[in-house]
Amino acid sequence: MKYTFYKYQGAGNDFIMIDNRTKVFNGKNAKLIEFLCHRRFGVGADGLITLESSGEFDFEMKYYNSDGYEAEMCGNGGRCITAFARKLGVIEQKAWFMAADGEHEALIGDDNLVDLKMSDVNQVEIHSDGYFLNTGVPHLVHFVDDLNVVDVELEGRQLRYDARFQPAGTNVDFVKHEGDQLTVYTYERGVECETLACGTGITASALSAAYKSDVYEGRYFITAKGGKLEVKFKREGEHFTNVWLKGPAEFVYEGFIDASDFTFPEQ
Repeated sequence: MKYTFYKYQGAGNDFIMIDNRTKVFNGKNAKLIEFLCHRRFGVGADGLITLESSGEFDFEMKYYNSDGYEAEMCGNGGRCITAFARKLGVIEQKAWFMAADGEHEALIGDDNLVDLKMSDVNQVEIHSDGYFLNTGVPHLVHFVDDLNVVDVELEGRQLRYDARFQPAGTNVDFVKHEGDQLTVYTYERGVECETLACGTGITASALSAAYKSDVYEGRYFITAKGGKLEVKFKREGEHFTNVWLKGPAEFVYEGFIDASDFTFPEQ
């Protein structure tokens, strides 16, 4: 089977996009998705996203991690699929779409930055090693004084599989906090490595910074390894509403791949 795909990236978080309004792609084939996302044997990406038809909404977003399995939400992916929907002519500047964690709004600015409304957050758990919250997917936010001494892969993997967060596990964010500026490094569950940016993780980091600093409304400016993003919000107690994630969502290239006989080498 030959698939036409589009490659997008948001602050270095890269995705394979497939227009699936005619149901050409089987999202239940985890091995196929893993193959397509593989950086040696396939196209290569942190995840794969299909744009599906929806009667009530502009479209539906289905997101799959590079391990081949569907996940609840991806913030940078949500911004990239908004740009993709505009490229396909599905929307113009505004989008209203459904994802696994619920409905989302998105706006494309004159600067081509995409502003995505994230899900409300109703609870923040305080742990001895960070703040645990769900911004579409679970995140443990760990504040550090010096990111240069953090082994993101090693420490992130250990915390990702910590017994406290089983059976689902958690994403892990290491954060340097300086006023309204954050630097965020993330280990992503499902990708099982550090990524250059994570939209839900950047959102979780901003809300955790607000929680620990007793901030009830505002904006944080975030630097990830792949680029810069912003998060704005309102808060009442532990309840965060009107949460928006803003940043780049860029088309990289279009191509096709024949996956009729995809194989991985014997391990």
